[in-house]
Amino acid sequence: MSGKSKGLILIQRVLIWILYFFSGFILYLNKGILPSILITFSRIIYPLSIFWLQIRIKRRTNFLPIDSKMTTAQLWFNLLPVIASLITVLISLTNAFLYLLRRII
Repeated sequence: MSGKSKGLILIQRVLIWILYFFSGFILYLNKGILPSILITFSRIIYPLSIFWLQIRIKRRTNFLPIDSKMTTAQLWFNLLPVIASLITVLISLTNAFLYLLRRII
Protein backbone atom coordinates (compact mmCIF):
# COMPACT_ATOMS: atom_id res chain seq x y z
CA MET A 1 0.00 0.00 0.00
CA SER A 2 1.42 3.37 -0.93
CA GLY A 3 2.00 6.21 1.50
CA LYS A 4 -0.64 8.32 -0.24
CA SER A 5 -3.41 5.76 0.34
CA LYS A 6 -2.30 5.24 3.96
CA GLY A 7 -2.53 8.98 4.49
CA LEU A 8 -6.00 9.04 2.97
CA ILE A 9 -7.14 6.19 5.22
CA LEU A 10 -5.73 7.99 8.26
CA ILE A 11 -7.57 11.20 7.34
CA GLN A 12 -10.83 9.28 6.86
CA ARG A 13 -10.48 7.57 10.24
CA VAL A 14 -9.68 10.83 12.00
CA LEU A 15 -12.73 12.51 10.43
CA ILE A 16 -14.98 9.62 11.46
CA TRP A 17 -13.67 9.70 15.04
CA ILE A 18 -14.10 13.49 15.23
CA LEU A 19 -17.69 13.15 14.02
CA TYR A 20 -18.38 10.39 16.54
CA PHE A 21 -16.82 12.32 19.44
CA PHE A 22 -18.75 15.44 18.43
CA SER A 23 -22.01 13.48 18.46
CA GLY A 24 -21.08 12.14 21.93
CA PHE A 25 -20.37 15.69 23.08
CA ILE A 26 -23.84 16.75 21.97
CA LEU A 27 -25.33 13.58 23.48
CA TYR A 28 -23.93 14.27 26.95
CA LEU A 29 -23.99 18.07 27.18
CA ASN A 30 -27.34 18.90 25.62
CA LYS A 31 -30.87 17.74 26.12
CA GLY A 32 -31.60 15.04 23.58
CA ILE A 33 -33.91 15.59 20.65
CA LEU A 34 -34.91 11.92 20.44
CA PRO A 35 -37.08 10.09 23.02
CA SER A 36 -35.47 9.87 26.45
CA ILE A 37 -35.18 6.06 26.45
CA LEU A 38 -33.00 6.19 23.32
CA ILE A 39 -30.86 8.98 24.76
CA THR A 40 -30.40 7.08 28.04
CA PHE A 41 -29.47 3.90 26.17
CA SER A 42 -26.95 5.83 24.09
CA ARG A 43 -25.44 7.56 27.09
CA ILE A 44 -24.83 4.18 28.73
CA ILE A 45 -23.48 2.34 25.68
CA TYR A 46 -21.52 5.22 24.05
CA PRO A 47 -18.32 4.87 26.17
CA LEU A 48 -18.48 1.10 25.86
CA SER A 49 -18.75 1.34 22.08
CA ILE A 50 -15.63 3.51 21.90
CA PHE A 51 -13.77 1.04 24.11
CA TRP A 52 -15.02 -1.92 22.05
CA LEU A 53 -14.05 -0.29 18.76
CA GLN A 54 -10.56 0.57 20.01
CA ILE A 55 -9.99 -3.06 21.01
CA ARG A 56 -11.17 -4.29 17.61
CA ILE A 57 -9.02 -1.79 15.71
CA LYS A 58 -5.91 -2.45 17.83
CA ARG A 59 -6.15 -6.22 17.49
CA ARG A 60 -7.07 -5.93 13.80
CA THR A 61 -9.75 -8.58 14.18
CA ASN A 62 -13.04 -8.91 12.39
CA PHE A 63 -15.95 -6.96 13.80
CA LEU A 64 -18.04 -10.14 13.71
CA PRO A 65 -15.81 -13.11 14.50
CA ILE A 66 -18.41 -15.79 13.87
CA ASP A 67 -17.48 -19.42 13.43
CA SER A 68 -19.67 -22.43 12.71
CA LYS A 69 -18.26 -24.21 15.78
CA MET A 70 -19.46 -21.54 18.21
CA THR A 71 -22.06 -22.22 20.86
CA THR A 72 -25.13 -20.03 21.18
CA ALA A 73 -23.67 -18.23 24.19
CA GLN A 74 -20.44 -17.46 22.33
CA LEU A 75 -22.42 -16.20 19.36
CA TRP A 76 -24.48 -13.82 21.51
CA PHE A 77 -21.35 -12.72 23.36
CA ASN A 78 -19.89 -11.65 20.02
CA LEU A 79 -23.10 -10.21 18.53
CA LEU A 80 -24.45 -8.11 21.39
CA PRO A 81 -21.59 -5.56 21.51
CA VAL A 82 -21.79 -5.14 17.73
CA ILE A 83 -25.55 -4.61 17.74
CA ALA A 84 -25.44 -2.26 20.74
CA SER A 85 -22.59 -0.24 19.21
CA LEU A 86 -24.32 0.10 15.84
CA ILE A 87 -27.56 1.21 17.49
CA THR A 88 -25.62 3.71 19.60
CA VAL A 89 -23.83 5.09 16.55
CA LEU A 90 -27.12 5.55 14.72
CA ILE A 91 -28.84 7.18 17.71
CA SER A 92 -25.95 9.52 18.56
CA LEU A 93 -25.41 10.63 14.96
CA THR A 94 -29.15 11.13 14.43
CA ASN A 95 -29.35 13.14 17.64
CA ALA A 96 -26.39 15.30 16.56
CA PHE A 97 -27.88 15.84 13.10
CA LEU A 98 -31.26 16.81 14.55
CA TYR A 99 -29.59 19.10 17.10
CA LEU A 100 -27.62 20.89 14.37
CA LEU A 101 -30.70 21.07 12.15
CA ARG A 102 -32.69 22.62 15.02
CA ARG A 103 -29.91 25.14 15.70
CA ILE A 104 -29.72 26.16 12.05
CA ILE A 105 -33.49 26.49 11.60
